[in-house]
Amino acid sequence: MDRLVLIILSILLPPVAVFLKCGAGKDLLINVLLCFLFWIPAVIHAIWISTK
Repeated sequence: MDRLVLIILSILLPPVAVFLKCGAGKDLLINVLLCFLFWIPAVIHAIWISTK
């Protein structure tokens, strides 16, 4: 996937971006938990996963 699309998805829908990059796994679970706690840490985590 295009990196720009993943970064935009990371800002709008962090779990979707992590799922598209890594699939269902521990990174997705971490991001969903971060989304339930706060939105900003989930966005940071998703951008980090999308750009690595």
